[in-house]
Amino acid sequence: MGRSESVLILGGTGQAGTGAAALLRQWYPDLPLTIAARDVERAQKVADGLGAATATGIDLRRGDLGLPADRPHSAVVAALWDDQLHGLRYAQRRGLPYLSISSGLTDIAPEVVAGAQRAHAAPILVASHYCAGAVVLAALHAARRFDRIDTVRIGTVLDELDTGGPAGAADLQRWSTATTAGLVRRDGVFTWVSGPDARTHVRSTDGIDLPGRHIAVLDVPSLALATDAPHVRFAFAVGESAGRRRGGPASFEARIDLEGTDRAGAPISTSRHLVHPAGQRPLTATGIALGVERLLGLRGEAVAPGLHTPEALIDPAHAVERMAETGAVFIDPPGDD
Repeated sequence: MGRSESVLILGGTGQAGTGAAALLRQWYPDLPLTIAARDVERAQKVADGLGAATATGIDLRRGDLGLPADRPHSAVVAALWDDQLHGLRYAQRRGLPYLSISSGLTDIAPEVVAGAQRAHAAPILVASHYCAGAVVLAALHAARRFDRIDTVRIGTVLDELDTGGPAGAADLQRWSTATTAGLVRRDGVFTWVSGPDARTHVRSTDGIDLPGRHIAVLDVPSLALATDAPHVRFAFAVGESAGRRRGGPASFEARIDLEGTDRAGAPISTSRHLVHPAGQRPLTATGIALGVERLLGLRGEAVAPGLHTPEALIDPAHAVERMAETGAVFIDPPGDD
């Protein structure tokens, strides 16, 4: 590959960071990686397990992250919540591609403004979508047979034992504190819903209905604007997953329902479940790794400076192939009453 600069993974010892690093190592054995965390010993253990990787300590309270000024990097990945945006600023000052996954829709404004103010510095991939964009990409792959899409409905099940470690649990808590309202697109208008209007249910792969809510998530505007669908909803339920009810580990599920017309103008619809028997971690890691792959130009054309989202950069068909490699499957949902 010939790269001497490493991908700096902030929060590289967390579930998302370690998973993404492992996939990047699998896909690109010679790609240098730097596992950065507050706990250097833990970071070193992760780096040792990867090979062709180094470990370093970081201090997110410092603008220079506590890193040597002469240490070269090829990209910066924020696999954690960087509340002072020092990781982003570090990348912008050095002209490095940057990817983040923890801002969410409710915290995205400072990140967007920072990117707009220095739009020519480097590409920024805002991947604070569900599973770092994996669900959006799976939905767009399912949409390929449509000529027009009228409705997109996503329903996800997060097992209560699979919240993604301390960082993931903190993200969920922060997002729920910021707003209890959900964002939907209704008749072409982005609309906030709350109270009874936000409540719904999500049907699992084994036919069990779990109480859920429509939530404020970046997947809604991404899917709405990518498909031009006037009706888009994203529901989220936390509870026992189908995998655990079968006596196995916590599984991940995302039901994808699309309605519209085919190229002959005939009404069509499709319903599929994206399922991972090992939970949300492999899909989140895949979303991050796919983003790094594109930002570094390892697949596709060079990425221009400015703000980007996963669906703007990543080929859905390639994304689905990568998901399948990790063990994800698509299955038909049970019959609906």
